[in-house]
Amino acid sequence: MRYATTIFLGLLCSAMLAQSGTYNTPFEQNNQATATYAECMDFYKKLDLGYNKMKLIEYGPTDSGHPLHLAVVSMSGEFDPVKLRQQGKLILLINNAIHPGEPEGVDASMVLCRDLVQKQDYRPILENIVVAFIPMYNIDGATNRGCCSRANQDGPLEYGFRGNARNLDLNRDFIKCDSRNARSFVKIFNEWKPDVFVDNHTSNGADYQYTMTMLPTQSDKLGTLLGSYMRRVMLPHLYQRMEAMGQPMCPYVNEFKDTPADGIYAFYDSPRFSSGYAALHHCIAFVPETHMLKPFPKRVKATYDFMSVLLQELSVEGQRIVQLHKDAIAEAMEKEYATLEWKADERRTDTILFKGYEGKYKPSEVTGLDRLWYDRSAPYERPILFWSRMEPKAQVLKPVAYIIPQAYQEVIEMLEMNGVQFKRLTADAAPEVELYRILQYETRNAYEGHYLHYDVKVEKERKNWPYHKGDYVALTNQPAVRFLMETIEPQGIDSYFAWNYFDGILGQKEYFSPYVFEDIAAQFLKENPEIKYELEMKRKAEPEFAKSQWAQLFWVYKQTKYYEPTVNLYPVGRVVQLEGLSFE
Repeated sequence: MRYATTIFLGLLCSAMLAQSGTYNTPFEQNNQATATYAECMDFYKKLDLGYNKMKLIEYGPTDSGHPLHLAVVSMSGEFDPVKLRQQGKLILLINNAIHPGEPEGVDASMVLCRDLVQKQDYRPILENIVVAFIPMYNIDGATNRGCCSRANQDGPLEYGFRGNARNLDLNRDFIKCDSRNARSFVKIFNEWKPDVFVDNHTSNGADYQYTMTMLPTQSDKLGTLLGSYMRRVMLPHLYQRMEAMGQPMCPYVNEFKDTPADGIYAFYDSPRFSSGYAALHHCIAFVPETHMLKPFPKRVKATYDFMSVLLQELSVEGQRIVQLHKDAIAEAMEKEYATLEWKADERRTDTILFKGYEGKYKPSEVTGLDRLWYDRSAPYERPILFWSRMEPKAQVLKPVAYIIPQAYQEVIEMLEMNGVQFKRLTADAAPEVELYRILQYETRNAYEGHYLHYDVKVEKERKNWPYHKGDYVALTNQPAVRFLMETIEPQGIDSYFAWNYFDGILGQKEYFSPYVFEDIAAQFLKENPEIKYELEMKRKAEPEFAKSQWAQLFWVYKQTKYYEPTVNLYPVGRVVQLEGLSFE
């Protein structure tokens, strides 16, 4: 029976605050305290020394100077991820303190990791599951502790800060990898290749009755096989199991018109976010979001309960998920197109039973204007609309391969870190390729260390273009094709073009002196009367243009052979056929 272990898990979770000898956590000693970085690492080091089923592994650096660690629980005593995958083990990766002011995952994971190695009840559950914890991801922010940066949150007494040592939000850094934290995380993720990923958080926003809300990977983005399984099987099971644990759960309360009673929209987790990044690797991801206004002990308990319930589900469904993970990779390799951006599908809605508080308005004591408040004396339970489905907003056909100039080494490095495989041109070549001309884009000011481009419009040009010996060729019939296409196609919402790695192409390098170009332009217009006619029509249609000498000369300049052809020309070639290319 699917819920045969529910009783013992209930007892297990209700006893999670019990004393446990020398392996007590700071939270268990004071339920208004969250572990400091030093306390957290000392705890895991003690577990590593005390139990051979758990190993603490040091990975790369973080911006704080501290190394990122991974605590792995493996009942077989095997800690090589390659061998574990060969044995068919499901790998669950749990990330904590990406936002250190949201620390429930830190304390709940410490207790859970200890319980996994101490409690016999977990042994059958972990027979085919390996659990890997990142104790604290944003170590930089975790060591910047204070009482007051989370004004809307009920405890703990002190906690870390959202920004890392470079004041970056690490939950926007998974693609651009500006931080050393992100680069170390990417190394962990691509070495362990988790089948399921959990990134523990605390919510902001509306008030409601739930302690735990859930932000899963958006199912449509996971493909027909894995996405359908997650939506139809896995999520309903997790909701049922949480309900049986006394932890009713609802979807993450993200976007709504006025209050949640009007209906809620699923969060669009683009690849800059942890769950969106996981989706590029065909990995099911969950972002548990405990409610900020619930007491800290309840939030820790709910986080522990969710991870326990997830383990119970994985013990039943694990091998199916492992196979679906492989099937999803194969499905992506066979697809003829890639979806680069998604939008809410307004035509398809679900109805969920929601436990909220009535939203009301009253005069503000601060501004005198009407302000929203949630009346906790007026709880309700009623059906609301939930827009959980998405549809493609931008798609592109898959080329045979991409050629990326070796000049863009930083892009090459980030693609390689994420499993993209390359070959190198063995000789100079000028193959026929499809190149994009960037026609239009908007730019967001000062966002996470970049000036993010969005709403990118392109025009495709087919031409022979010179590439050099040593330039990189990425064939699209490879497992990492989804990551490759969603980051290298410039229209992608989190493409490397969007994150400014190709901004050099947007700047014109050569211009003209008007007094010299006047004579060249006059002769050019005599030799090209059709262009002269276009100029005259443009002057008539645009009075401001007609008043500007520079604007008219520049318009003519752009029609001549002197205007550089590389302005706004995206340098990555979409290869339509491999004939004539030599690479190894």
